[in-house]
Formats: sequence, C-alpha cells, structure tokens
Amino acid sequence: MLHSTLSLPLSRLLGLSRAIDRFNGLCAKIASVAVLLACLISAANAILRYGFSGGSNAWLEVQWHLFAAMVMLGSAWALSRNGHVRVDVLYGGWKPRTQAWVDIFGFCAFLLPVTIWLFIYTLPMFLTAWSSGEVSANAGGLPLWPAKLMLPVGFGCLALQGVAEIIKRAAWLRGELEMDLHYEKPLQ
Repeated sequence: MLHSTLSLPLSRLLGLSRAIDRFNGLCAKIASVAVLLACLISAANAILRYGFSGGSNAWLEVQWHLFAAMVMLGSAWALSRNGHVRVDVLYGGWKPRTQAWVDIFGFCAFLLPVTIWLFIYTLPMFLTAWSSGEVSANAGGLPLWPAKLMLPVGFGCLALQGVAEIIKRAAWLRGELEMDLHYEKPLQ
C-alpha cells in the first residue's frame, strides 16, 4: 500500500515496476504452457518411439525449444516472487532492512551487469540464426532461431525484472510500499 506522501517520480517508477511485473507475469504464463506442451510432446514421442518404432528428431528438438522458453521466460517471474538463489548461510539470518539493501546491491552490482551483457552477447546469435535461416544439423532438424530468440528475450526480461525489484525495494526502504521480503531457504 502506498502512503499519501509518495513522491511523483517514485510513483511513476512504481508504475513502471508494476508494468514490468505484469509483462513478466505474461511471460511466465507462456513458460507454463511450454512446460505442459513439453510434457505432452515428450510422452507422445516416447509412445511413438518405443511403442510403434516411430517418432522424429524434430519432436525432440521442439522439446529443446520449449525448454528454452520455460527457463528463459520463467526466470524473471521467479525473481519477482523472491524465488532466486542466494547465499542462505548469511542472508536468512539478516533483518529485512539489511536483506533489502543486500538485494539492491546484488541487483546493481551483479544481476544487471551480467544480464545486460548476456543480452548484448546473445542478440547477434539470434539475429545471425534468423537472417541465415540456420537449421539444426540433425536429421529432421528445425530452425534454430526460435530457441536462440529465447536467450536475449529471457535475459532482457530478467534485467527488466531486476530494475523492478530495485524500485520496489527502494520504495519499501522509504516506507512507501508494503512488500513481503520473507525468504525461506530451499529444502535440500
């Protein structure tokens, strides 16, 4: 909930943050459909291969394309839900205010530079595959550009979500946004 003292620039930044959250939520829905499709295609391919000595490499490659969509489109959503990996030994014992500052530092010093660099690095790979019509070398191989497209799109989404998380934590630190910073380390 926002306080009435919320400054106009921060209000606009929070609006941007909400827009990024909505966009990455849509990407997460696409990723969840990719999970379902990959499972169905995997099952159908196994039945065709082992039950009827059929199937094709193209079906295996479709699964790889869907896996790329799952991972690259779902990672920003995981970040928005505070589900990313941390160094739990220290982080879990800190106060929420300290956690917020550590998150901001980590996003600025590590997440944003790495994701921006990976976006810049993978964009030409996609563009080359797309413009050349690059196809997998496997028999029945598919065009590679859809899977390669997921790389810059996914890193771009992750960088945008990093910006959204910085905005939200800064607003929370100023007392102008309520958010749950609770982090439960994963069971191992």
